[in-house]
Amino acid sequence: MTIVGGGVVGTMHAWQAIQRGHEVVQIERETEARGASLRNFGQIWVSGRAGGEELDTALRAREMWEEIGAKVPALGFRAIGSLTPIRTELELAVAEAAVAREDAAARGYRLLTPAEARAVNPALRGEFIAALHCARDAAVEPRTAQRALRAELEKSPNYRFLGGREVREVTGTATVRDDHGDIHSGDAVVLCTGAWLGGLVRELAGPDLPVRRVRLQMMQTDPLGEPLTTSVADGDSFRYYPAYKSAALDELNARQPQAKTAAENRMQLLMVQRADGGLTIGDTHEYEHPFAFDTLEDPYDHLTQVVESFLGRPLPKIRRRWAGVYAQCTDSSRVVHRQQVRDGVWLVTGPGGRGMTCSPAIAETTANELGW
Repeated sequence: MTIVGGGVVGTMHAWQAIQRGHEVVQIERETEARGASLRNFGQIWVSGRAGGEELDTALRAREMWEEIGAKVPALGFRAIGSLTPIRTELELAVAEAAVAREDAAARGYRLLTPAEARAVNPALRGEFIAALHCARDAAVEPRTAQRALRAELEKSPNYRFLGGREVREVTGTATVRDDHGDIHSGDAVVLCTGAWLGGLVRELAGPDLPVRRVRLQMMQTDPLGEPLTTSVADGDSFRYYPAYKSAALDELNARQPQAKTAAENRMQLLMVQRADGGLTIGDTHEYEHPFAFDTLEDPYDHLTQVVESFLGRPLPKIRRRWAGVYAQCTDSSRVVHRQQVRDGVWLVTGPGGRGMTCSPAIAETTANELGW
């Protein structure tokens, strides 16, 4: 097998192929992955997924992450769950609609009082009237996950990683040529190129590929100085994730508009603690090209205010700020865009914000469908 792309989707395809006894060459145009697979929260985010196939995929992936995490401790897998503190009666109505869903138990939803929420996460000392708990959410360490997975893969004599190479051409059935002039041939080629949608991908898939690029801003703090025992979201996440679509959400959107900065930048709060104690905090959503090359301060100011209102204390010093770009299917009913683009060559891209969450199950589905 030839896997093109060193991010989490490509690496999980390599993982599946190795587990099933295949020889694998994984090709990455950078010396190692540097795209969305590193520039994310590391959250295995079950709570907000749409019911049906998307939720089933996320739940299967959650099981797989835990299994892989047991084999690869350096992933930093943590079954920490999440809390969404609720500040208004309208947000509470959305949360109540969520816990009334038929699939609420599968997600691990519970509606907690402030005291119950603080028992789960004592760092939340700020003011809120309730909290939505999702026990199935989890986290890994995104900046090191690909290295840890690759280190485990490299224990197999059947795996080879080629960094700093770009695949330029499909030369035959399941055969590609890279920019070093080397030919790679096998039973299948899987292009897991993430947000790189130009060049060979455009040539193979055509100009009407149903995938768009999305840009976001995030930041990371110095160590908090105490455990943040769950991931944390805010009520604006209800507006963003499909699990919360309901009459109550329609009322929230109609009667409780977002803060100006949040609305302008299509924002929600997501926050998770890193292994070093720092907090990863975001995010924004930008869809219109060309994307800006710089980051804006107003979204960071807004996120800081929201986080401090939940923690009831000042945020530690911001250590890093960054922007990232990921690929998202324009058909919201699809978990990922999977397309045969040539004989023996498949393109798998566009998981959107579900890439880190769903990648193990996405790769498993590809392997099953291709008969690996």
